[in-house]
Amino acid sequence: MMFSALYTPVAYIDPSIMTYAIQAVVSIVIAVGAVVGIYWRRAKKKVDEKLGIDENRNKEVESDDILKKTENTGKDGE
Repeated sequence: MMFSALYTPVAYIDPSIMTYAIQAVVSIVIAVGAVVGIYWRRAKKKVDEKLGIDENRNKEVESDDILKKTENTGKDGE
């Protein structure tokens, strides 16, 4: 008992360990945020289906018109 009271351990923490620890914490926060976002969208989609809400109801969709170049004139043709 007396020896443990007199002995104070001295430890050196390398700066690279701290940057690794920060990266680990940040990556965990990002991963948890991604998982929460995925499950939030799934839950919202199920609730919207139950309530009959269509999120695409008022959105406009562009047409898929493609203009082709003619080989003879090099101008846009039909």
